[in-house]
Amino acid sequence: MTTITDLSIRGADGAPVALDRWAGQVLLIVNTASQCGFTPQYEGLEALYRRYAERGFAVLAFPCNQFGSQEPGDAAEIASFCSLTYDVTFPVFAKIDVNGAAADPLFDRLKAAAPGLLGSQAIKWNFTKFLVNRSGKVVRRYAPTTKPEALAADIEALL
Repeated sequence: MTTITDLSIRGADGAPVALDRWAGQVLLIVNTASQCGFTPQYEGLEALYRRYAERGFAVLAFPCNQFGSQEPGDAAEIASFCSLTYDVTFPVFAKIDVNGAAADPLFDRLKAAAPGLLGSQAIKWNFTKFLVNRSGKVVRRYAPTTKPEALAADIEALL
């Protein structure tokens, strides 16, 4: 059986990045946007990353422009925004689609493993979060309204 760490994704520079780089770690995978009402969650995501990184935890952010065109920038603009505004140090990857025919295979796999409300696989908005255990299995999906600090107990349980 394959896990999400068997996939490759595109880094912010467009080059392929193998997710097996994070094999054996607890991951929080998030679709993000820099002009969204939930954008301040970058601060909470960074706090979680700094709190748990040494114990084998990583946040992986995937900018997405599919919801209200709230991520219009290119990779350099997104990286600059994340760094300067929220002091983000976790990886922010290339902008992707999370829904539709062009959806990135990573998000197709995440959505299939952890459907949303009433079994819906569609991502409803920016800052939908997926928690992945050390074996690469998706264990939980969180709504955009769920603040990162509310995930601490679930993360600790997996570390």
